[in-house]
Amino acid sequence: MIVVPGGGHARREDPGVWAEIRRGTLPRALQVAPRKGLTVSALCTGVMLLSAAGLTRGRPCTTHHKARPDLEQQGGILKNARVVDDGDLVAAGGITSGLELALWLVRRELGADAGTGVEAMLEYEARGTVWTR
Repeated sequence: MIVVPGGGHARREDPGVWAEIRRGTLPRALQVAPRKGLTVSALCTGVMLLSAAGLTRGRPCTTHHKARPDLEQQGGILKNARVVDDGDLVAAGGITSGLELALWLVRRELGADAGTGVEAMLEYEARGTVWTR
């Protein structure tokens, strides 16, 4: 599993997502990562790095609300959900959706009891919509 964080979408200089997209190293690495059994996930504007790698084109996804127009323009199929699970591609919306992404992945990979246990440990209850195919 790869989890790509976001940040820096609102500004074009270093550090941040735009600088990483310009640099090209991360998008290329994501593009060529072996796919068998791999889940690639991202939160907030980290989804834009997945988009730069071509991984969201024609796929259900979401990102931070300010980056949604860019993601859609680049071919992502936007879903109105905090987490969008399309199998080997899992995307989460804005900053706090990172908690939702983590809890969803624990629940998905380890089961409902593990997810509930992590929620209790964090003293946080998952909220909002998880879209799945």
